Amino acid sequence: MTEWLSEYGLFLAKTVTLVLALVVILVAIAGVRRKSTGDSGSTLKIEALDRRAERHQRQLELAAVPAHRRRRMAKASRRALKRARKAGDDDPGARVWVLDFEGDLRASATPALAELVSLLLGVVKEADEVVLRLQSGGGLVHSYGLAAAQLDRLRDAGVRLTVCVDRVAASGGYMMACAAHHVIAAPFAVIGSIGVVAQIPNIHRLLKKHDVDVELLTAGRYKRTLTVLGENNEEGREKFLEDLQSTHDLFKRYVSQRRPALDVERVATGEIWYGSEAREAGLVDAVGTSDGYLLERQAKARVLKVSLQTRRGVMGRFAQGVERGVDQGVDRLLSSVEALPWQRR
Repeated sequence: MTEWLSEYGLFLAKTVTLVLALVVILVAIAGVRRKSTGDSGSTLKIEALDRRAERHQRQLELAAVPAHRRRRMAKASRRALKRARKAGDDDPGARVWVLDFEGDLRASATPALAELVSLLLGVVKEADEVVLRLQSGGGLVHSYGLAAAQLDRLRDAGVRLTVCVDRVAASGGYMMACAAHHVIAAPFAVIGSIGVVAQIPNIHRLLKKHDVDVELLTAGRYKRTLTVLGENNEEGREKFLEDLQSTHDLFKRYVSQRRPALDVERVATGEIWYGSEAREAGLVDAVGTSDGYLLERQAKARVLKVSLQTRRGVMGRFAQGVERGVDQGVDRLLSSVEALPWQRR
């Protein structure tokens, strides 16, 4: 029995090793292929949200009438819809372009957002509006600074920009929201967190206990302030805090320039507010959902959702799935820690 278990364990170990090796090879091949092809495989997808809503509403109306009247009503409804669409095609009027941004720690959706902004800048008219459905708890400063700068391009071009927050726009997410002319938040959406945080573990004492020395060589007085392995000193801590405060000041300046009526000093404490509270504090302009706002706009304008989809082969999709799984695991862990203060009610 022991010999059988030993052989089985050896076989299992070999199988696992082979599978892991295969995964590494496939990921490497897919990575090389992705680098060589770039984003040339992306395709633009446009979905008419207003017409989809009309179609579903018509189905609901027909379902509520007796079966013997349903066919006649369906024909009449189709004729009326064709006439309405023909009249609308003659005078399309205003258009609402809907974008989605779901942020992670690295704001990895920024390249797609940048491309969509570039495309829209070539077609938007004076009466048009861009609506961004935003969800993000923030992340790296430089990543969200770039994402917010993409929205500033719309603002600088005179395009009406509305940001709708159904769940969360905190820290870097709120930085993006500030670029809008009008910010709408759901009643319990998490808003704010105008602050900067950094966490650096240090295992110097553990290494020292086991007689492990770490040599840290730098050129430049503040090339390294706090380290993970080396011994930190008070001067490095003070410089690190100074850098954090400088970043916080830049954040506050960015917010105040785009929302001049907001008392930035009062709200830039790192705290969060729920939608209704955020409206009272001046962080948002209205309380409501993105669905409600788009339904309201649908009565006066075409509502078109715009997105980019990237075409990938089997290996590319596999590599993307592996990468996404790892990223989501790390993001979920860090976001859960970061979101603990939000769970106050």
